[in-house]
Amino acid sequence: MIILAFFIAHWYLSLFFQTFFLHRYASHRAFTMNKFTEKVFFVLTWIFQGSNYLSAYGYGVMHRMHHAFADTENDPHSPKYDETIWNMMWKTKTIYSAIANGKLVVDKRFTDGVPKWEAFDKFARSWPSRIVWGGLYVLFYLQFATTWWLWLLLPIQFLLSPIHGAIINWFAHKYGYRNFEVGDTSKNFLPVDFLMMGESYHNNHHKHGSRANFGGIRWHEIDPTYLIIKMLSALRVIRMTKHKEVSMQPVKAAA
Repeated sequence: MIILAFFIAHWYLSLFFQTFFLHRYASHRAFTMNKFTEKVFFVLTWIFQGSNYLSAYGYGVMHRMHHAFADTENDPHSPKYDETIWNMMWKTKTIYSAIANGKLVVDKRFTDGVPKWEAFDKFARSWPSRIVWGGLYVLFYLQFATTWWLWLLLPIQFLLSPIHGAIINWFAHKYGYRNFEVGDTSKNFLPVDFLMMGESYHNNHHKHGSRANFGGIRWHEIDPTYLIIKMLSALRVIRMTKHKEVSMQPVKAAA
């Protein structure tokens, strides 16, 4: 039970900082925060993503490219152009690494305003950091794993961030329902997002990329991350950004 609780806590805490800090803040500026708070969230992202820490800059730039080139040959990750989920994950990793390491030159529109803390990223993305986190996970399993099958969860914890990304970038472009007709294959993967903290409402997000709330179009689309964002805004940890919204009426389901 302790290992399962550890795994579930790691899944959701890692996912929260990915969707809150890397996605909604770094990529889309759905809200703002001061520089000190931003650095606090850099550190918290490292702590809770651990061995699979992602650079806010690398993630933010690549994700903006995904929106600009969704389901075209220039999309960093599209099931339409990648034969398998493994091919897509490897392509994503390659492009992300090139951006994070400064080896890929991209248009200024993709980099403007994306948070960057080079010294910290260099440390947090280093192999010593990843090995230390991985070692801590192994020690935890050695202490508390009571049966062999629990060890099958450990490789997943080593790769949580890529797995979270692959779930949305692959499955939410293949399966689910659409509220909006957009120029790509994005879908809402889950009608009630108990798994991905709002990320599953991918079609909603592709229609209104800068909205902090990925759900809220249909009555059952509750975005857990947005509820936390509202709380942090009320506490003045962050400040919500006002965006001009267009029609929010979903398309009618086919008869």
